[in-house]
Amino acid sequence: MNELALNLNEMIKKNNPHVFNLLSNLGKELYYPKGILSQSAEAAKKATRFNATIGIATEKEVPMHFEHIQETLSEYSPDDVYPYAPPSGKLTLRNEWKRKLLRDNPSLHESWMGLPITTNALTHGLSLAADLFVDENDTIILPDKYWGNYQTIFHVRRGGNLKTFRLFDDSDAFNVPLFRKCLLQQKDEGKAIVLLNFPNNPTGYTPKESEVQGIISVLMEAAEAGINLAVILDDAYFGLFFEDSVKESLFGRLAGIHPRILPIKVDGATKENYVWGLRVGFLTFGVDSPIILDALEQKTNGLIRGTISSSSHLSQTVILRSLQSSKFEEEKCKKHNIMKRRATRVKEIITREKYKEAWGYYPFNSGYFMCLKLNRVDAEELRVHLLNEYGVGTIAINSSDLRIAFSCVEEEDLEELFELIYCGINDLVSKGVSIDVQKTL
Repeated sequence: MNELALNLNEMIKKNNPHVFNLLSNLGKELYYPKGILSQSAEAAKKATRFNATIGIATEKEVPMHFEHIQETLSEYSPDDVYPYAPPSGKLTLRNEWKRKLLRDNPSLHESWMGLPITTNALTHGLSLAADLFVDENDTIILPDKYWGNYQTIFHVRRGGNLKTFRLFDDSDAFNVPLFRKCLLQQKDEGKAIVLLNFPNNPTGYTPKESEVQGIISVLMEAAEAGINLAVILDDAYFGLFFEDSVKESLFGRLAGIHPRILPIKVDGATKENYVWGLRVGFLTFGVDSPIILDALEQKTNGLIRGTISSSSHLSQTVILRSLQSSKFEEEKCKKHNIMKRRATRVKEIITREKYKEAWGYYPFNSGYFMCLKLNRVDAEELRVHLLNEYGVGTIAINSSDLRIAFSCVEEEDLEELFELIYCGINDLVSKGVSIDVQKTL
């Protein structure tokens, strides 16, 4: 093992052996090399005459560029567009995002969190967390309603086993008892990765305060039972809270709460700020040790350096300017209200008496989505039929659940959307392809 990796491991082990034991074998091997980038960073401070280090071209002390490209980016300095960004991201952006996290999460203490590390959006951030903490046959505990890409990130790539519990109990609340049962079964293993996604994709649910207290109580009980926990919080849709949910991330409640609990926040501008294609996300560790935070950042930087090298500098510059804009809060509030009105309208439509025989629905109070529980037809059969006969696109989650992204349907079109779904169900029933969905669950 490289000496730099050994030193980082020793730093972590000395300050909190539980965090060290959470690391995957790859995570233990990782380090940030003292190579071209570190030498270039040193040269940037001291090379006052000539700096012949990093592999970019310059012209008249400005990054070399095509004028026909710069013409379209005239509001940005070439220095904020063309050079490589550091693997951990543009420092001013990282600091700005940290300030945002502290504003948005009243429970979060600055001393219990690291500086957010820039990622190439959230999938990259989740993959970094998987590489750092998931070994083959490690258990990832998550609700049964989850984003399908988790399979690729945690199981296919890292060999972890996804162990699910039913998200909602019989009262349509977060299923704290089953979460507890699932988690405490890991006592003999001594390690578990918990993956929570709120607002949830596909259901659009965020827990209420009492449910959050239950989740935290279970995590504390597991930690006291000797289970080391990496708690990954996929906050892709953070801030899109419409009703009676908590209005902050569990990250703030968990950072520094117990030496065996390491919360890892994965979030970004992509969904929150409606800039999906700019691919700017963040990975933030929560632990009350600056030494461990520094060691984890160095390991993460080594991993980024060995995969994508760094994220887009231009995208980071655009997001930074947006966050610093005097119009940011006003425009974000405006878009939030549009999304809230759509969610409210969906709930009003789907609960009409005429639709009760056709579907129920999972609780939703936030995010981009809601999920119908189909009573009479198979979700995949319906999805295909709606697409072929009505030109309506939906997502079949399993045999009974149909995900609807109201985020991309205008408020005035929502009634027609659900009426077409209803028509599609009646078509299938009339053709004799209705099923007792409950028997298939």
